[in-house]
Amino acid sequence: MNTRTDEKTKALQEKIRELAARKDAVILAHNYQSPEVQDVADFTGDSLALSRLAADSSAGTIIFAGVHFMAETAKILSPQKRVLIPDATAGCSLADCINADQLRAWKAEHPGAVVVSYANTTAEVKAETDICCTSANAVDVVNSIPADQEVLFCPDRNLAAHVKRVTGRENLVIWDGACHVHAEMTPEILMDRILAEPEAEVYIHPECGGTQAAVDLIEEGKLDKDKVKILSTGGMIVEARKAPAGTRVLMATEVGMLHALRKANPDATFEPLKADAKCPFMNQTTLDNLVTCLETGKDEVFVDPEIIEKARASVERMISIGKTAQPLKH
Repeated sequence: MNTRTDEKTKALQEKIRELAARKDAVILAHNYQSPEVQDVADFTGDSLALSRLAADSSAGTIIFAGVHFMAETAKILSPQKRVLIPDATAGCSLADCINADQLRAWKAEHPGAVVVSYANTTAEVKAETDICCTSANAVDVVNSIPADQEVLFCPDRNLAAHVKRVTGRENLVIWDGACHVHAEMTPEILMDRILAEPEAEVYIHPECGGTQAAVDLIEEGKLDKDKVKILSTGGMIVEARKAPAGTRVLMATEVGMLHALRKANPDATFEPLKADAKCPFMNQTTLDNLVTCLETGKDEVFVDPEIIEKARASVERMISIGKTAQPLKH
């Protein structure tokens, strides 16, 4: 249990800011980080938007408060900079769903196919990928590929199903992976709550296991299509800013996102559709290990230069298609 007082929290945050200034470091925090970590960061946002910002920053050191693949992506886009992560053991259940050997074997079964990998993958997988995508631009990425070209989409089956539904792409072959937190947001869990509260707006991340069920209910006329929105985390922020005062929103994604939404629009009410949807890996970052990271330079993220060169090509193709959310400056 965290028994730290507000005064102690504030003191740690002030120390972190002082250390960051002294060490020429920019602190980036993903939207799923704890509120106290988000509040001490220079910027919050999704992983790709933050990595792009880090590349443009004049700071020589990047501190990535997130999980390991995010810090790797920052290193891919900023190979000349020092990239640190407060806890190098902070992994990702989705990124762990596929490795480079598995992807190479899959590609061998589908010669000539274009590989689209979600940004939530390791650097080695990105190096075997033709073009990466985010949840915000996955549809545009797939639409950029000739219609007669087979596409291998990995690793998230729920995001892939969303893309296939929107694009109508029958030659989209899907890898069977999922984020364990989003996969637990089953159709039953989401729909029971949504149907019980029809007056609320609903934001659903396409990684959720219940996304298709929501679409089915909209098509059956049981849900208002204007109230149920399938959105990336960046899209949720954009939508939250437009919500009129007094709007009540049920949110289906990791609960750390609530803090960013509430800051984006203090006049609306944001509630989790699944209150225990908390990623243990995201919550490995704390104010204490941020201090240690800044004081000692632990843990630095390294990526093989050959992997960086190959992975950077797939990431830059994704960036050229756009639709990445702008990070929030603090």
